[in-house]
Amino acid sequence: MSQSLDLLVLGNAIVDVIAHADEDFLVQQGVAKGAMQLIDEPRAENLFEVMGPATVVSGGSGANTAVGAALLGAKTGFVGKVHEDELGRLFSHDLKATGVRFDVPPATEGPATARCFILVTPDGERTMNTYLGACQGLSPDDVDEATVRAARVTYLEGYLWDPPAAKDAFRKAVKVAHSAGNAVALTLSDAFCVGRYREEFLELIRNGSIDILFANIGELQSLYQTDDPEAAVAALREERGGQGHHLLGLVTRSADGALVVRGGEVRAVEAFPAREVIDTTGAGDLFAAGFLAGYTRGIDYATSARLGALAAAEVIEHIGARPQRDLMALAREHKLI
Repeated sequence: MSQSLDLLVLGNAIVDVIAHADEDFLVQQGVAKGAMQLIDEPRAENLFEVMGPATVVSGGSGANTAVGAALLGAKTGFVGKVHEDELGRLFSHDLKATGVRFDVPPATEGPATARCFILVTPDGERTMNTYLGACQGLSPDDVDEATVRAARVTYLEGYLWDPPAAKDAFRKAVKVAHSAGNAVALTLSDAFCVGRYREEFLELIRNGSIDILFANIGELQSLYQTDDPEAAVAALREERGGQGHHLLGLVTRSADGALVVRGGEVRAVEAFPAREVIDTTGAGDLFAAGFLAGYTRGIDYATSARLGALAAAEVIEHIGARPQRDLMALAREHKLI
């Protein structure tokens, strides 16, 4: 069967509200620097009132990956839930304008479209406070089996494991993708997310649900509960994915680049230098976008990882997690596509 999509992403449909903040503000607000925490609607309203001037852009980890891959020539789709409100319409418009297929109908009742309040400190680190809102309404009914079967890779956002109903959508997508002989990828999303669901993520890996795993080194250390990054990578080398093959692991290490891990082989890939680090929001998302855009084109793992590193370098040079420069032109300039 010919593939109508290269990549289908399941994730939280979120609009980002981004503002600069100093570390004293983080302390005053009681938030852990560099982490993502879930907040309720009253807290969301309070935070918006006290944070500085903000930039409002469509975001969401998985959606950022879908957009980045589309801008690199991949045929992509997205499954997530918004409300029929102003921010929901903004999110849908922005996604479709980049060529991402987004067919999930918006909710007409219940909570508003999700928002993530991102506080960026002077070192470029981002601290996220997320009101999930309508995201939590994603259900198995929103996962179209024909669409999943038609995607070479189905990519699952770890943050999606928070809303209970979304877990069933997650599992449905895995079952359908594997029944069609397609690959399933998972991003661990956040070390605190791993802390909440470590055993469940390990079970997904070890029961063959996952073929490709994306993580930064902190998330991987959290997964295996070790302070030693080498020990975490060694543990990953032993994991097997679907059909008994060794799991393909992509481990990002900020300025130290990334590791491609497959069974007994670990290959280091250098980071692309950023002109200036402004905001690290979306760096991991765009790394995954670049890798998967290469992977679905049949490009080798190392070159695909270089493509991911290039996309990540572009996105940290400005505010917001969506690329502002022409990723395809950059990839061609560096002879990666």
